[in-house]
Amino acid sequence: MALSDEPAAGGPEEEAEDETLAFGAALEAFGESAETRALLGRLREVHGGGAEREVALERFRVIMDKYQEQPHLLDPHLEWMMNLLLDIVQDQTSPASLVHLAFKFLYIITKVRGYKTFLRLFPHEVADVEPVLDLVTIQNPKDHEAWETRYMLLLWLSVTCLIPFDFSRLDGNLLTQPGQARMSIMDRILQIAESYLIVSDKARDAAAVLVSRFITRPDVKQSKMAEFLDWSLCNLARSSFQTMQGVITMDGTLQALAQIFKHGKREDCLPYAATVLRCLDGCRLPESNQTLLRKLGVKLVQRLGLTFLKPKVAAWRYQRGCRSLAANLQLLTQGQSEQKPLILTEDDDEDDDVPEGVERVIEQLLVGLKDKDTVVRWSAAKGIGRMAGRLPRALADDVVGSVLDCFSFQETDKAWHGGCLALAELGRRGLLLPSRLVDVVAVILKALTYDEKRGACSVGTNVRDAACYVCWAFARAYEPQELKPFVTAISSALVIAAVFDRDINCRRAASAAFQENVGRQGTFPHGIDILTTADYFAVGNRSNCFLVISVFIAGFPEYTQPMIDHLVTMKISHWDGVIRELAARALHNLAQQAPEFSATQGVWEDSS
Repeated sequence: MALSDEPAAGGPEEEAEDETLAFGAALEAFGESAETRALLGRLREVHGGGAEREVALERFRVIMDKYQEQPHLLDPHLEWMMNLLLDIVQDQTSPASLVHLAFKFLYIITKVRGYKTFLRLFPHEVADVEPVLDLVTIQNPKDHEAWETRYMLLLWLSVTCLIPFDFSRLDGNLLTQPGQARMSIMDRILQIAESYLIVSDKARDAAAVLVSRFITRPDVKQSKMAEFLDWSLCNLARSSFQTMQGVITMDGTLQALAQIFKHGKREDCLPYAATVLRCLDGCRLPESNQTLLRKLGVKLVQRLGLTFLKPKVAAWRYQRGCRSLAANLQLLTQGQSEQKPLILTEDDDEDDDVPEGVERVIEQLLVGLKDKDTVVRWSAAKGIGRMAGRLPRALADDVVGSVLDCFSFQETDKAWHGGCLALAELGRRGLLLPSRLVDVVAVILKALTYDEKRGACSVGTNVRDAACYVCWAFARAYEPQELKPFVTAISSALVIAAVFDRDINCRRAASAAFQENVGRQGTFPHGIDILTTADYFAVGNRSNCFLVISVFIAGFPEYTQPMIDHLVTMKISHWDGVIRELAARALHNLAQQAPEFSATQGVWEDSS
């Protein structure tokens, strides 16, 4: 008889988290449309200040914040909301306080939905360029009450920069009076962008977007790209990440450079890439204690690396083939359920010379995998995946080998986490060839149980979560026959993580990875039966996992012995007393499923 026939109640935090996740995504539409329309219609009455203005602003903020996790529900309503607010902005009779209030409302919408979706809704006719430019020009960068206005105007100006006409056509006669000349549109925009790249508020981010759209224009890049890059590199060389103003300047400059090398054409950016990389090396960003600067440095480094390499799809990559559900069903109806064997083609450009800077870029990305902050490691992992997709097969395999070096037990949990993220990126892009799976699966199985005690707590939650992501990515990337030799080990490891992991995030990640493998691979033993019991919400309660779900899964002989082994080797001696108690009770229950193994090879052998 099991020690607990009913799931033990989880702690209040665990139950609260279950309830939040269960009902957090219950919204189906933008239900406050009428109230929002009324709020926007009353702005002319409440803009003067006082309580009414603050109440309207706070109410709109509360409405929008409800859709932070489902911002797409706002999409059908964005246009009319923007039109109502821009009508106020474009009305010449609107007082400054009303214009600033309208931009505050626009910013709140942008914060929820994201500026990229919002940008295309701004008016962007030729006639809009000068009015928007004039509005930006009259703003005071030191006015801390109107930063939303400057942020939104710079975004708007970045859209107007996409007009398909040469800016010189808008200048007309630059000589206003004999001996006096006004600045051209091109010079005015560049001057504004540069001035806002070094401010301390949110307008700095919008200025980076503006620069990337403006500098990469065909008529601007010929005359202004070199000038702007010189200005940027001088800024970086003069700035220090040890001062506040230096951090602000470097942040804006790095953002602008990263976006230019992302959106610009390779042939335009390539002549400057080596110079920028040398300057970046001199900044010594990995030594900075500013997370954002290190992240931007990694992002810029990978963009420079992609500029060095020709844009191409690696011919040697692993291709699973057709992953369209409709196409798969069509194959089945035609009686062609057997997939053709995978053919790996050799790289057509194996003999191409790899530019000198590529090795330095990859070296810096590998260092970024071990950074102390997750956002830096994640950016480095994506960079390694993108770079490897443009490398010859032999060099890409060397990169994989370097990533596997992160999984030494001399390395920290940060290196293990970064290594898992990089392997997932490489796997989902088809850059981990089947010949590497033996080595990769071995380290991922270790990562799924990585738990190192540090003082009164432990580290490794992020490593186990990332290892689940690798298993999820592999399910989508490989044919079942490629993973067949590893099915038993991976399925058992994911079940153990989904049931016995200490942290709710890891249990749910393992459950999601198991589900992905069951659906796409179809080779996990008793996959559907296990999923119906150990689904995303069921594994949210830790006591229920240890005492109830584990008993059900142990009823399948493929999982019984690995589960008992895991409890004996890792959980009954765990540093957390609650886990030790649950493990002992779970072991009592599971021993009844395999009494012979428990008596002869399991508990007594491992505890002796």
